[in-house]
Amino acid sequence: MQVLLWILLFTFLSSVISLVGVFFLSLRKKTLNKYMTNLVSFAAGALMAAAFLELLPESLELSDNNPAILAYTLAGVLIFFVIEQFLLWSHCHHGACEVHTFSYLILIGDAVHNFVDGVIITASFLVSVPAGLTTGLAIIFHELPQEIGDFSVLLFSGLSRARALTYNFLSALTAFAGALLAFYFKDFLLGTNQYLLALAAGGFIYIASADLLPELHKERIPVRSLAQFASLLVGVLLIWGVGVVFG
Repeated sequence: MQVLLWILLFTFLSSVISLVGVFFLSLRKKTLNKYMTNLVSFAAGALMAAAFLELLPESLELSDNNPAILAYTLAGVLIFFVIEQFLLWSHCHHGACEVHTFSYLILIGDAVHNFVDGVIITASFLVSVPAGLTTGLAIIFHELPQEIGDFSVLLFSGLSRARALTYNFLSALTAFAGALLAFYFKDFLLGTNQYLLALAAGGFIYIASADLLPELHKERIPVRSLAQFASLLVGVLLIWGVGVVFG
């Protein structure tokens, strides 16, 4: 029972990180809009770095470098493409959408990622409490830059700040589902982590490359383009740096 309490505590802490968007609630709309493209650049960098530097290496390690992981990553890209097309057909066939469909994709990808985080937290605590503490702290610090990026994408997609915060927090709660299912059905779920991570990586790659990076190409002022590229690099370097320190 004590192990379960540790699991629930660190799952809760990793979910609360999604509320980092509260910071954006304090900014005036004019100020927020001014820096939105830089936030989108940061989000694109964070998503790509999370996919290529964290999720894919982790899934390959869990699968003993099974090449099938790359097929699951490709499947993730294709699945998210189909989901976005379905959302476009369902909600945007009468004209432009008030809310870009990729907001739903980021929530789906984040929900899968958080679910796997919950599974990983449980698996670590089942090994030992020290292993669980180390892994739990690593996940919390990994989540911070990515959650800032995710929240930026939700705002850019057209969601209000309150709705973006609420939806992001709800997607974070899937970590509890992953943690509890892994605790009670550990023999089944712990063998699927690598495939879920690969699917989430494919989803993040799709969102960054198909929805976010094309928006940055619309900028024609060199100085602003450089600022966007710098923001993108910050997103990449933050994910990389956190991985080096806490990985």
